[in-house]
Amino acid sequence: MLTTELQADTLTLRLSGRWTVQRLAEIEQVLGALQWRSVKQAQVDAAALEKADLSAMWLLRSALRRAEESGVKIGYSGEPEHFAFLTELQQQSEAQHIAPVEQPSWPRRLIAGFGKQAVQTVQHALGHLDHFGHIVLTNLRGIRHPSHMRAPSIVRHAYEAGIQALPIVAMIAFFVAVIIAYIGASQLRGFGAGIYTVDLITVGVLRELGVLLTAVIVAGRSGSAFAAEIGVMQLNDEVDALKSIGLDPVEILVVPRVIGLIIALPLLTVVADAMGMAGGALLSNWLLGISLPQFLARVQDAMAPTTFWAGLIKAPVFALLIGMIGTYRGMQVRGSSRELGRLTTTAVVESIFMVIFANAIFAVIFVELDF
Repeated sequence: MLTTELQADTLTLRLSGRWTVQRLAEIEQVLGALQWRSVKQAQVDAAALEKADLSAMWLLRSALRRAEESGVKIGYSGEPEHFAFLTELQQQSEAQHIAPVEQPSWPRRLIAGFGKQAVQTVQHALGHLDHFGHIVLTNLRGIRHPSHMRAPSIVRHAYEAGIQALPIVAMIAFFVAVIIAYIGASQLRGFGAGIYTVDLITVGVLRELGVLLTAVIVAGRSGSAFAAEIGVMQLNDEVDALKSIGLDPVEILVVPRVIGLIIALPLLTVVADAMGMAGGALLSNWLLGISLPQFLARVQDAMAPTTFWAGLIKAPVFALLIGMIGTYRGMQVRGSSRELGRLTTTAVVESIFMVIFANAIFAVIFVELDF
């Protein structure tokens, strides 16, 4: 297995037989018995080696490395087919260590972090803008050629995003209005102004909360579904298959979802407004003793001509934002299911953020227009 020959200060190690994982214990014992005290050079001869694997060669390399650390110079010889492992390990041992990269100071890291985030934000914004432009052009083409609008697909997505979401939207709108009515009644009743709870419910639900809550629910429900569905198609190469047969994935996968959502969200908003007013009327009657006719009369006094429309106008814009972001993130999915989950989550977060941001812009515009 291993024979040694010492001449002056040079030790020759002759390997023979089979150096394999089955004989690791024996090999380790033989290598452990080597003496390096008076040795300055060592020559490893593998000409008689029959077979070797990485496990046995790694033990040999470890022993030789310890010898190198004590000042022994190691050389190798032998047949290439028997000595491939040792040659590879020798090359690894002779590889130069890469000097550690000097870490920049914290102000530079902070500036670099802000710069990187700014570049990524601009890239995402340009990507969304490009996606929006593609949707607009596809819709314009559909107007010129109505057969490209794919009405069955639009109806299906409007049904899934609208009709199937009715129970959850109605329930949440009802309970949120109940909470608003409870808080308003609790605070205003102490000042003898409990009747103004109806004003609070009317303005709050019809102008803001009805459409905002509906959009948030739809963003979490339909926005995530859009991203996940298209993302799975990307992972299964279905989108590439559409391109390969000359079809536009935006026309088939994106536009029907966006149009279906634009149709469904205003209708869901009307339902949310109605359920919110019903919840407010119920709690007003229970806490303040306001009957339904009194409640409706006060609602008419509290409503301005634009109160209902101020909320409804926002719905198509919110729907466009949710549909565009969800489909865009779905189209970005590449590589793995982990990327699918990350981009689906990103789609929901971005959709909710953009809905709230757009709602704030609408509030400023309505104030300036006295709408």
